[in-house]
Amino acid sequence: MLLSQSARSVSALLTRWRITASLSSLSLPLITTTPAAAPGCAETVWVVPLNQHSWYDHVRLKRVFVADGTRHQVVLVDARKLLACADRDNTDYVLKPVIEWHAGKVRGIREFLDPDNPRIPQMPYVTISTRRASGLLGWMGIEREGVVSFRNGQHRARYLADAGARWFPVEVHEREAGLLREMCGAPDDARTAIRPVSLNADDGV
Repeated sequence: MLLSQSARSVSALLTRWRITASLSSLSLPLITTTPAAAPGCAETVWVVPLNQHSWYDHVRLKRVFVADGTRHQVVLVDARKLLACADRDNTDYVLKPVIEWHAGKVRGIREFLDPDNPRIPQMPYVTISTRRASGLLGWMGIEREGVVSFRNGQHRARYLADAGARWFPVEVHEREAGLLREMCGAPDDARTAIRPVSLNADDGV
């Protein structure tokens, strides 16, 4: 049955009111300007030395989350321990060793991490949990082992380790930072070898 012109007008007004009311009730994200995005502001980077890399001898990494209140922390990790925990990930996203990557992938990561690039790459972003370790102690619930999952930056992490980085920074949620330090944390030596450095955005470093 066809609606009259007046009925259609009332129906259209009710539909428009429902849409407007639903939009006004949505929670919109708060957009803020981070210090790194503001022109002329200092940006903090971590310089990671590479001991087995003929192309360049260091890389620069910056934080993933730079705004205040993100509840994430930077943790210096032992590369070998971190990747051992990452190899236990059962989400089907564990990469093969760098030597098994195709040449284009290796070249792409190498160029991406090149410290001569004006754009500074972000450090890997991970999560960590624990599970029972294999063997009798694990079966008894006495011994547990770490399991690391990469949210971003697994290629970076594996390339850095292959290039001779003993330690490098990663970012993790604050509730998992203590566990990550316990399972994969770098020794005190790393804090003297890898220090955060403030760079001025106007310097073009």
